[in-house]
Amino acid sequence: MKTQSNKQGAGTGRERSSPKHYVTAGVASMMGTTIEWYDFFLYGTAAALIFNKIFFPAFDPLTGTLAAFATYSVGFFARPLGGIVFGHFGDRVGRKSMLLITLMLMGIPTILIGLIPSYDSIGYWAAVLLVLCRLLQGIAVGGEWGGAVLMAVEHAPEGKKGFFGSLPQAGVAPGLILSSLAMAAVAALPEEDMLTWGWRIPFLASVVLLLIGWFIRVKVAESPDFEAMQHAGKKADVPLKVVLTQHPRSVFVVIGARLAEVTWFYTVVTFALAYATGTLGIPKTVVLDAIIWGACVAFITMPLCGMLGDRIGHKWVFMIGTIGIGVFSTYFFDLLATGNASMITLAMVIAIGGVYASLYGPEGSLFSQQFPPEIRYSGISLAVQVSGAIGGGLAPLVATWLLAVGDGSPRYVVWYLSGLGIVAMFSAWRMRSNDIAVSAPATLSGSRV
Repeated sequence: MKTQSNKQGAGTGRERSSPKHYVTAGVASMMGTTIEWYDFFLYGTAAALIFNKIFFPAFDPLTGTLAAFATYSVGFFARPLGGIVFGHFGDRVGRKSMLLITLMLMGIPTILIGLIPSYDSIGYWAAVLLVLCRLLQGIAVGGEWGGAVLMAVEHAPEGKKGFFGSLPQAGVAPGLILSSLAMAAVAALPEEDMLTWGWRIPFLASVVLLLIGWFIRVKVAESPDFEAMQHAGKKADVPLKVVLTQHPRSVFVVIGARLAEVTWFYTVVTFALAYATGTLGIPKTVVLDAIIWGACVAFITMPLCGMLGDRIGHKWVFMIGTIGIGVFSTYFFDLLATGNASMITLAMVIAIGGVYASLYGPEGSLFSQQFPPEIRYSGISLAVQVSGAIGGGLAPLVATWLLAVGDGSPRYVVWYLSGLGIVAMFSAWRMRSNDIAVSAPATLSGSRV
């Protein structure tokens, strides 16, 4: 009976993985991720350029920037909670429903941020409301990433999982482009207009993107892997328990690998923006335009890295990116220091479209391969979001502190990035690649067969 049930489940998976279904799932994952990352990056850009003046004007500029980045970090530290909660229900109830919930949980707080009164109107309560909205955003992103990746990877046919797994990753690029364009338009306003009402418009505009995202995601079929698992009657009662007790090695190698990627990205996009405009005196629009160009290139190179991973192994593509961190980090800051718009653009294109794309593009498929289907949502969400909290949440703060320790020189930031790159290379080397994990044995503790 068990063999027959498994065959039936597998048949259901093949049936739902028709070209129509897996293309729809891939595109919907990318579009939904674009919208959610637009919201998240919008906050990061505003934290670097605006929020220290709106919500922390009583502090000196450096302290105000640190305070703004601290509220930014709250969203990262909330991510593991979102990963645990939505990972549990994603493994128990289904992937699709979690994606719809996280989309709303991300969009509504973003709109509310655009409505928060300034410090001048309600004092420190403005910062409290900002932190609460940021907390909800972090919980949403913590649950969204795992579901988006799994919907793309589990719908994809064999031999193309890397490519389709890179599509939700590629959604980061248009999200970054849209948020950067929005903030560039705001930055072009007169200072008084930007600080009084202009900065609110990109946040309020999220309502349009929220409706588009809901319309796209509601049309996607449930993951065939989840349906096959459900048909076979194989679910973990407490997926997180199985992850921690029976797959700790997979958790640690994913955390170690992603620490460098997420720290690299938020150092390049968030910290470097504040460093270039504040320390080097480079106009905001020059840096924002360079970030946009980098994201445009990444939109193309991420799927290419996913496809390359399908050919040579996803972990090998990822390891190329870890080498890129060590080689390029010094040159990145040197190019920024030139103050030349072309050189700054080149720095962002290589950092985002080259190094970051080779790390982030293959991650969806590579990390999914480390866990069996019945705990996959919980496993990748926990590992990825813990590393996101440590790496991304602390990256701007640590980099700002290291910059101060270095008397304005980024040399310690370079060491910081290079050290994490070495950790990530070793972690990736210890992973399995291009061999999706099979379901765990029927005797798993905490699972029902």
